This record gives sequence, structure tokens and C-alpha cells, in this order.
Amino acid sequence: MMTNRKTKKAGYHQPKRLHFPADEPIHPWLSMLLDAYYMVDRGITEAVRLEAGRGRKLACAKGCSSCCTTHQTIPVYPLELVGLSWYVTEKMTGPEREILKKQLRDYQENGPCPFLIGGACAVHPMRPVACRQFNVFDKPCDEGEDPYYTRREDVLTPIKKYVDHAFFIMLPFYGLRDESERWKVIESGAVHQIVKLMQTCNWGSLAEKMEEFEKRKIS
Repeated sequence: MMTNRKTKKAGYHQPKRLHFPADEPIHPWLSMLLDAYYMVDRGITEAVRLEAGRGRKLACAKGCSSCCTTHQTIPVYPLELVGLSWYVTEKMTGPEREILKKQLRDYQENGPCPFLIGGACAVHPMRPVACRQFNVFDKPCDEGEDPYYTRREDVLTPIKKYVDHAFFIMLPFYGLRDESERWKVIESGAVHQIVKLMQTCNWGSLAEKMEEFEKRKIS
């Protein structure tokens, strides 16, 4: 109970594992990704609790999108790209869908995150590990500031065991099923050799995929 109170006081809510009951049996990778994200979120909760115990409070809040516009190197892994593609193609509806398609088509390399709509993350449930882990304490970011470089001490440091476990969960997607081999890949850092940058992905192709999905539904 003390953990809950401290975490809420710090400005962070207890995580819940996302569920897509109709889709997870169809897409084996989806449960894997959701389990990994839940592990990451648990680690963030624990790290925030520890900082709260030192009298610190999260500056990040709903409506703040500074990191989505200023960061030029947001890492994203292939399985995460599959999750993002699936989510926007099959789950996103309403006016936001049309806005997102236009932003994806018009995206210019190194621009703000294409999933930012009206100052909010349109794919928040499926946002990448890097986005989940980036949390800033005490003072909100100044306009154009990346606090990782201006005040590193205010940026949350993820707890390694949770992050490692999350990647351990994801590695079978890449064909690594043996547990000892997975740990070797994680400990060597080789798991990070497959990372891409959000700002350099071909997002126009995702807009096309969304339109193809819509046509199939109509026919």
C-alpha cells in the first residue's frame, strides 16, 4: 500500500497489462509485446517510487509533448514497429485516423513524432519502450529542451533488470527461443543492434497499409 501511495504522489499510476482478447490468439507476437511493455511499465513504476522516496515528483503530465517534438533519436525495435502498424491499421478509428494518415504521408525525416495529434500521443497504449521510459522529474521541460542533455539528473534512469526482462520476453520474435542464448544476447548488448530510429522510418508506407485495410473491409 505504501508503494501505491508513494507512486501516485510522485505523479505516476500503477501499470496494467493491456489485453486484446480477440487479437492475441491470432497474432502470437502481440501477447509477447504486451507482456514486455507491462514489464517495462512495472520497472518504471518501481523507479518512480524510489525517486518519490527521495522527495521527487514527475514533471511529465497529460498534455505535455515536449519530448515528442524535440527528440531527434527515438529508438524503436522491429517488434514495436509491428505493434504500431497493427494498432493504427486495425484499431484506430474516428477523425484521428484520417489525421494520422495525412501526417504519415506528409512526414519529413527528423520531424516531430508522426503519431502526435493535438499535443497527445495517438498510439499511447502501444508507444515504444523508449517513450515509456522517458520521464522527467521536478521541472517541466523548457521549449525545445532535451533534458537528457541539459539536466541528466532529472531524467529517470530505468531499472536494468526490468528492461532486460522485457527484451528477454521479446527475443523469441526474432527467432531466439533458447533462454541461455537470449540472456547472452541481452548481456552482450547485441539486442540493440536491430534498433531503428522513429524519425527515419518510411511512415508513408504505413498510411498506404491503413488505406488497403479500409478497402478490404469495405469489399
